[in-house]
Amino acid sequence: MDMMSMVTSMLAAQAGNTQSQVAATILSSNAATEKSTVLTLLGAAQQNSLANVGAGIGGNLNISA
Repeated sequence: MDMMSMVTSMLAAQAGNTQSQVAATILSSNAATEKSTVLTLLGAAQQNSLANVGAGIGGNLNISA
């Protein structure tokens, strides 16, 4: 194997490694997006914000008295 073939094969291996890393990152991102979509469709992502209501609104109510 001549020197140029060795260099070319090393560069190809590095390019393949980079492509694998990019593919893994994209796959992970897609999985996170799918999870978020499912949680949104199931309604688990809904959290009622009480930031704009008055004092005492939205708290626990003691009905034992």
